[in-house]
Amino acid sequence: MNLLMCPVCREALKLTERTWRCENNHSYDVAKQGYVNLHVVQHKHSKNPGDTPESVQARRAFLSAGHYAPLQQTVVALIQKLRVENLLDIGCGEGYYTNAMQAEVLQCVGVDIAKNAVQVAAKLNKEVTWVVGTGATLPVLDHSIDLCTSLFSPIPQEEILRVLKPEGHLMVVTPAPEHLYAMRAALFEEVKLHEPHKFVEQLANDFELESEQVVQAKMSLSQQDLKNLIAMTPYAYKVKAERREALEKNEQFELQAQYQIYLFKKK
Repeated sequence: MNLLMCPVCREALKLTERTWRCENNHSYDVAKQGYVNLHVVQHKHSKNPGDTPESVQARRAFLSAGHYAPLQQTVVALIQKLRVENLLDIGCGEGYYTNAMQAEVLQCVGVDIAKNAVQVAAKLNKEVTWVVGTGATLPVLDHSIDLCTSLFSPIPQEEILRVLKPEGHLMVVTPAPEHLYAMRAALFEEVKLHEPHKFVEQLANDFELESEQVVQAKMSLSQQDLKNLIAMTPYAYKVKAERREALEKNEQFELQAQYQIYLFKKK
């Protein structure tokens, strides 16, 4: 079934050979890496939005080493239980989670605003429909999606409501209060605990919370893993250089990951 929507006229897109085309003849070619760019010029705020190539490579290296595997496995188990036909992963990045989710559904769409991240993701799994696009206009048809997932990504509420089927689900993964606390304490003078519950309040009018859980995982990071972790987080450009350098001198660093998972149902 076709899920993709033309970002210009909002009609359904159909894939013929290597081109997605709508009935108004807007067309979008599949790139040689295997993704389609539906992020049209009028929606762009910068030339290369999203993650930098450095942060994409750091994330790929860090996640490939398996440090966030407990989260990936928990997410996959939840999707298995839901038994959905299709899902849209919003902010899929370089595809670590999307790649694992794809095995549990008939159709999987991964969307991210960062073209360099989607290029990396597209090499990972040819079964996923990889799309460069924006949360401001999710590139899928109205009421076509069983499950939207947002893992450490924005939650474009109105757009999620538009694309979800009635009774569709939204899974949100966000840092739990103590996530990476030791690293943040080393990088910043003052550390505020994360406040995952704000998302529940933000979504309360349109979604009911079906389940929530916290996944904890101890990590013992080598120096290179630690550098990759810092580089893939937003802390990389907020922190003072000398604090970052001091932390990166550690040859081994003990750290606790703590993830909050929420499963919502559309009201």
